[in-house]
Amino acid sequence: MDKSTLFGRIDEYEPQLKRIAQDLWENPELGLHEEESAKILISALDEEGFEIETGIGGMPTAFIASYGDGEPAIGILGEYDALPGLSQDVSANREPVEPDGPGHGCGHNLFGTAGVGAAIAVADAIDAGELEGRVVFYGCPAEETLVGKTYMARAGAFDDVDAAITWHPGDLNTPRLGSTNALNSLMFTFEGVSAHAGGSPDSGRSALDGVELLNTGVEYMREHISDDARLHYAITDGGQAPNVVPAEATVWYFVRAPDREEVERNTDWLRDIAEAAAMMTQTDVTERFLTGCYDYRANNVVSDVIWENMQEVGPIDYTEDDHEFARDLRETIPEDRIESNLANVPDELYAEIRDEALYSDPVQAYDEDRQSHGSTEVGDVSWIVPTGQFRAATWPVGAPGHSWQVVAANGDFGKEGVAFAAKVLAGTTYDLLADESTLEAAHDEFETEIGTDAYETPLPADAEPPFDVTTMGN
Repeated sequence: MDKSTLFGRIDEYEPQLKRIAQDLWENPELGLHEEESAKILISALDEEGFEIETGIGGMPTAFIASYGDGEPAIGILGEYDALPGLSQDVSANREPVEPDGPGHGCGHNLFGTAGVGAAIAVADAIDAGELEGRVVFYGCPAEETLVGKTYMARAGAFDDVDAAITWHPGDLNTPRLGSTNALNSLMFTFEGVSAHAGGSPDSGRSALDGVELLNTGVEYMREHISDDARLHYAITDGGQAPNVVPAEATVWYFVRAPDREEVERNTDWLRDIAEAAAMMTQTDVTERFLTGCYDYRANNVVSDVIWENMQEVGPIDYTEDDHEFARDLRETIPEDRIESNLANVPDELYAEIRDEALYSDPVQAYDEDRQSHGSTEVGDVSWIVPTGQFRAATWPVGAPGHSWQVVAANGDFGKEGVAFAAKVLAGTTYDLLADESTLEAAHDEFETEIGTDAYETPLPADAEPPFDVTTMGN
């Protein structure tokens, strides 16, 4: 079996991949609660003879599916969680299927499905004697809350593969080389004393005052952190009524910075402010650490193999009907939002794609020196093994992720991108398994840039997966 046969296997399997993607789209599930989504993907892999291990990192919807024996081993990452409040029908008008229900506004119904298709095609190549080693599919839950891969990494899930590859739906077909911000996600709960706010405020101690003083202290802290660092918060519990002194209040913080060291330094400062706020209000404060992740470091050798395969696979074959629906969706997006989403595109490429509803030709990476202020727990994997990732054009050019327009696209023409992504993943895996020198070069780069013992989990020993936290996070 050569790569043309490999790609042909994905073409044969494409109708089933589209059905899987549609099933996931029609049954969106929030992070750490993707019971049916995980079952669907596991079933497809189990039917092909993969060895399945579930419950990774204490998460019932996290799993590992392996095929083959020995070394080398290449990991393919897959995600399948949805986002809250983004339910949407396949329509160019805002039409929720279920009011306030979840929806696949980040394309994870396509994401995990393509990885499954790629893993099955590589398994066929192993059976045919074309490849030696193993292909490992990682079922990663709760990416939107930046939980899945961090808890899987703490459990050692990625320690026995030689490289990892992944992708993400988007508006262009291009490798991703830029870095991301590392992050800590934690909550502070203040406990005070309830009292009648009008009749006897002196007998109460306001937990909400503690939260507000913490937030005020952070506003002054911002002046003295780096330009690329970020602190943002939401008060998740601030009391029930204005005439009752709140006995309990909670604030949720994200602490971001270009590397773990600065994240930890700023988190320690944040903790100091929380303690000071508790002292000033005569309340008590406790911390709940939800998750933490590393900055993403692209491996250039692996990324080059991804780019070679993207060119080999070629553009996604969208129909005129697909382009027409994409144009209809794009017309509902304000022009300033489209411009904002294309702000980092080079001028020459911008001129080429600005007026296109769909642009499916492969585009060479243009973000090598870019520091994204967002975060992803693919970063943790990239600090454990050489890692590469890419985007694939499954929604309209300039459309913002986490939007109802993207949900509509992912339930319609976005499914045409599944086979493209699967072929790039499968072809990259094939090349890394077949060419020992390329894999060695990837490891040489990894050891030089990161080091084999650099990763330490950011999770405290007593941290548990936050099953009650389902809001978006990355």
